[in-house]
Amino acid sequence: MHFELSEEQLMIQQAARDFAQNELKPGVIERDEHQKFPTEQVKKLGELGFLGMMVDGKYNGSGMDALSYVLVMEELSKIDASASVVVSVNNSLVCYGLESYGTEAQKEKYLKPLASGQMIGAFCLSEPEAGSDATSQQTTAEDKGDYYLLNGTKNWITNGSTAGVYLVIAQTHKELKHKGINAFIVEKGTPGFTVGPKENKLGIRGSDTHSLMFNDVKVLKENRIGEDGFGFKFAMKTLEGGRIGIAAQALGIAAGAYELALAYAQQRKSFGKPIAEHQAIAFKLADMATQIEAARMLVYKAAWLKDQGQSYTLAGSMAKLYASKVAMDVTVEAVQIHGGYGFVKEYHVERLMRDAKITQIYEGTSEIQKMVISRNILD
Repeated sequence: MHFELSEEQLMIQQAARDFAQNELKPGVIERDEHQKFPTEQVKKLGELGFLGMMVDGKYNGSGMDALSYVLVMEELSKIDASASVVVSVNNSLVCYGLESYGTEAQKEKYLKPLASGQMIGAFCLSEPEAGSDATSQQTTAEDKGDYYLLNGTKNWITNGSTAGVYLVIAQTHKELKHKGINAFIVEKGTPGFTVGPKENKLGIRGSDTHSLMFNDVKVLKENRIGEDGFGFKFAMKTLEGGRIGIAAQALGIAAGAYELALAYAQQRKSFGKPIAEHQAIAFKLADMATQIEAARMLVYKAAWLKDQGQSYTLAGSMAKLYASKVAMDVTVEAVQIHGGYGFVKEYHVERLMRDAKITQIYEGTSEIQKMVISRNILD
C-alpha cells in the first residue's frame, strides 16, 4: 500500500493550490455576496485543463486520473466551492457521461468543446417531485419517430444559465417505470427551452443554480444517449463518479476551514498566550485534523478504486457520507474558534460553513448514501 503521490500528481495539486490562492481568493467574498458566477475564473480553469481532466486527449481532454481530479477539487474547494462545483459537474457528470456512454458523433460535437472548456455543461435529473427518488421522473419525452418532444421542469440545476449543453433525464415509457427513462442532450437556445430565475441560496452562492422549463422541446433521436430505456442506469452510473467529486469538495471545504482556524488560533491571544495553547482549543484542532485525514483517506481510496477499474460504488458513498459530515462539523468548529470574528464575512469561515451544508444534500443526500452503503454491506 503506497500513500505517496506521484511527481505529476504533486505538480497538479500545486497548480490547483496556486490557482485557488491567486485567482479564486481575490473577489470570492464579493462573488458570494452578490451571487456572481466566476466567469473569468472558470474560463481559466478550462485553459488549465481542469474542466476535462479525465477525458481522453483525442477528445481535447487532459487524460489525467481520478486521484488527480480529487486533488484539484480539494484545493479549489478550500477557497471557493462555487467554482469547484463547476469543475465537479463538468468532469464527473457531463464529460464522464458523454465519454462513457455517448456515440462517437456525440463525443465529437459535444464532448470536445466541454473537455477543453470552450463551454460548460449541466446535468438535469432533479425535479420538484423527484429529488432523492430519481425514479419518479415527471418530465416526459414523447417519441415522435425521428425526434422526441420534451416537456417538464427540472430544479436546482448547477450551471443552469451558463451551460451550453444539458444532459436531461426524462420519462418516455411510464408503464415501464425506471426502465422507460431516457437521457438526452439538449443544446442551449433550443426552442421551447427556458431558464427560470436564479435561486437565492444559503451557500455556494456564486454557483449558477436555476430551474429549467421544457415546453414541446424538439430533441432529435441522435441526441438520445444510449439505447431506449437506458436513462435511469445512465444517471445512476454517472452519479457514482459524481459522489467522489462532491466528497472531494467537502474534504476541501473542511481542510480550508481547518487551515484558517489553525492559523488564527496560533495568532490570537487570550490570558497571555495563543489560544491554540489552551487545551479547549488544542483538542478541537486535534479532532478536526483527525477527521479531515480520515475523510481524505476515504476520498482518495474511492478515486484510486476508480483508477484501477474496480467497483467504487460503496467507497464513493462512504467517502461522500463521511466527508460531508466532516465538512459540517469542522466548519462549525472553525467559526467557534474564531469567536466573534468567525461571524464576520472577511474571515471566510462563515462562508465555508454555509457552503458545507450542500455537500450533504446534492448528488445524493446523506440518507441516500446510507441506503447505498447498507444495501452493499447487506448484499
